[in-house]
Amino acid sequence: NNRTALKQTAVDFETMEKKSSHGSNSNLQLLHEGEGLNYRMKTVPKVGGKKDISLWHDVTLVHVDPTTSRPTPYLNFVCEIPKFSRKKYEIATDEVGNPIKQDEKKGVLREFKKGDIFFNYGCLPRTWEDPTFVHPDAEGCRGDNDPVDVCEIGLKIVKPGDVRPVKILGILCMIDEGEADWKVVTIDAEDKWAPYLNDINDVEEQLPGTLDAIREWFRTYKIPDGKPPNVFGLDEKFMDKSYALEIIKECNHAWKELITGEKERKISSMGDDVQKLVRKLSKSNLLSLAPDDNEPPTF
Repeated sequence: NNRTALKQTAVDFETMEKKSSHGSNSNLQLLHEGEGLNYRMKTVPKVGGKKDISLWHDVTLVHVDPTTSRPTPYLNFVCEIPKFSRKKYEIATDEVGNPIKQDEKKGVLREFKKGDIFFNYGCLPRTWEDPTFVHPDAEGCRGDNDPVDVCEIGLKIVKPGDVRPVKILGILCMIDEGEADWKVVTIDAEDKWAPYLNDINDVEEQLPGTLDAIREWFRTYKIPDGKPPNVFGLDEKFMDKSYALEIIKECNHAWKELITGEKERKISSMGDDVQKLVRKLSKSNLLSLAPDDNEPPTF
């Protein structure tokens, strides 16, 4: 029930009680700046200042009820790409304030050549897939240096930059060009299907074919770019909610190490390519939090 779930959520994840943190979208608004390659979607408070809000760092992982200011059983999902669209929007993890931008390659804005994606796609705030860590189930691959990806399978089209409470249902381990790239399956807590979906088996029972379609999307979406199909760990199985929450907790811990600078101090023995990746993120993110936070953020 909800009371048990709320208690478990509070045990698993701490919520951050800082003025700079946002537990929901209730005080967030989007500003649109520039166009083309320079287009940025920035998040600022509706009230209480104009400082940029990082959707990666300043939004709590656990959803907080804006009316009671208490944690809920849900996690926050930051939408980057709405369902039924193809422009490849993403959080700019190496820019101060982490605005959303459209990805580009060699000066060309990127879209999914495969066509429109059929689920809302984004990430979990305050998570990081550590490129120095090899998960035992990830076929010997390191993390992809990004927040954990989310596939939200509800009926609503969620706009880029919106933050929604979601139920965690399961997870898929994709191997993308030699990197571990976990895909968390969720549903919006307010979706009409949400009461019927509590774990990954419920998705197959209530919405048969959905999981296979998600897997095939990720398997084939890079083929139109001339790349081979993606592969998957764990015998291509979607793992259950319990397994997914363990991965999320690991990635939340990795995020803490990144944002406090602890990870950078630990990687002197790593290859220079990995050190540069982590160093670039750490410098940007610490800078974006520096003005009004003397203490390292906790979660």
